[in-house]
Amino acid sequence: MHYISIFSTLVAFAFAVAVFNRYRQRGGVHLLLWGIGLSLYGLGTLTEAVMIFTFNSLALKLWYLSGAMLTAAWLGQGTIHLLVRRGAVAPSLTVILAVVSLISLGLILAAPLTSATPSYDLSQPVSAQYKDILTRNSAIILLTILLNIYGTIALVGGAIYSAFLFWRKRVLANRLVGNILIATGALMPAMAGTFIKAGLADWLYLSEFLGVVLMYIGFLQATAPRSVIESQPSASTSTS
Repeated sequence: MHYISIFSTLVAFAFAVAVFNRYRQRGGVHLLLWGIGLSLYGLGTLTEAVMIFTFNSLALKLWYLSGAMLTAAWLGQGTIHLLVRRGAVAPSLTVILAVVSLISLGLILAAPLTSATPSYDLSQPVSAQYKDILTRNSAIILLTILLNIYGTIALVGGAIYSAFLFWRKRVLANRLVGNILIATGALMPAMAGTFIKAGLADWLYLSEFLGVVLMYIGFLQATAPRSVIESQPSASTSTS
């Protein structure tokens, strides 16, 4: 399954380009933040793919920073900007996330490896080995947990909430389906930790691929020409 990371990278960057292009055409801070999150997703799978062939300490650190710490948070922040329109809540949270991201970058770059020439098995996924190679202090571990909880709740919860609104008002069937797919896709990489703990580290690659594919399909559905669930339209709601 190792080579699935290559396909995940291609899909993630294609998805990011599509989102940035929509941002260029329509504006919307949420699209900009989603584009950043997807670029981080692609960086994570790209460095993962690099380490299929060779070990590189910078690639390992960028893999952990982007994949394990920042991707979910930035994608979730995009959803916060989409759904929270009042006051300065969303902009303030974005500034905080940017500061925390810079702190995380500094911590990861400064984190030492367990040895000058760590033992790295190319036949095993990086997700099964990084704990024995990268020294993570308590601050890194805490930020990893908090960023993932925040991002997953925001992204998955926001998609489910939007889908519920479309279902309740019987409008925009494509966006109902799109948000369900986005929520499902976002949960796939979030389950990677469970796979790793169960000794199924290889499944991280599959979960990343399925996750980005489902989210991309969901995005395409949500941004497709509008269709109503019933013939009687209702007032529009928050959209993707």
